Amino acid sequence: MIIIPREEGEGVMIGDDIVVTVVEIRGDRVRLAIEYPEDTPIERGEVRSRIRTYRDVALSSLSS
Repeated sequence: MIIIPREEGEGVMIGDDIVVTVVEIRGDRVRLAIEYPEDTPIERGEVRSRIRTYRDVALSSLSS
């Protein structure tokens, strides 16, 4: 993991085609804007974790 301090309006590039920009910092909340190619899937971490949990439960019930 890398931690890069940024202020509002500043951003980082990931590879050649993904740009993450800090749009707003309010208290302990940060809003980000992410520019990325349309064919790149984007998911929030907590959503992906939930999907994996549901999938694992479903698969384990099928094999029982």
